[in-house]
Amino acid sequence: MNKLIITVLGKDRPGIIAQVSNDLFDLGCNLENVNQMILQNQFAGFFIVDAPKKIEPRDLEEKLNKRENHNGLTIHVKILETNGSFDAQEPGREIFLITTIGPDQKGLVARFSSIIASFNANIVNLKAVFKGGTEPGANVMSYQVAVTNEVLSQDLFAALRKKAVELDLDIRIQHKNIFDAINKI
Repeated sequence: MNKLIITVLGKDRPGIIAQVSNDLFDLGCNLENVNQMILQNQFAGFFIVDAPKKIEPRDLEEKLNKRENHNGLTIHVKILETNGSFDAQEPGREIFLITTIGPDQKGLVARFSSIIASFNANIVNLKAVFKGGTEPGANVMSYQVAVTNEVLSQDLFAALRKKAVELDLDIRIQHKNIFDAINKI
């Protein structure tokens, strides 16, 4: 078996996950992980599979696209590289949830992600919804950031809070464990 990552893009509609997962099953692949999202009206799905060794990524991509192109889906397959990859679950890493709310402006994600990167912290999940305008709650960015012991987390958080003030944004920074505990109650 070889691990492959498959990306699926197309206009959202019911049944995409069912179609693709059935295609993968028919082609002998074992589905290990799936993550999908809808951005406005577009579907984006990521599937990690164990594929039979006899199937080359290019052949699998061709077969999947042959089955799904008429449904408006674009599919890309590549080998999943695992050597030297970042592991957010690795000991010594903590996950923080950082949420900003406020008026929409160009470059919000670029400005905050640049600060996070400058501290060598890693964004492991990002959701941003921008509806424009200044209505509170209409423009939300939510980051999950993995912070190692080597990162000066208080300096990182201070820099993020300073940028939020400059941009007239409300910012909340919370350890994921605290967030999870509060939301269990």
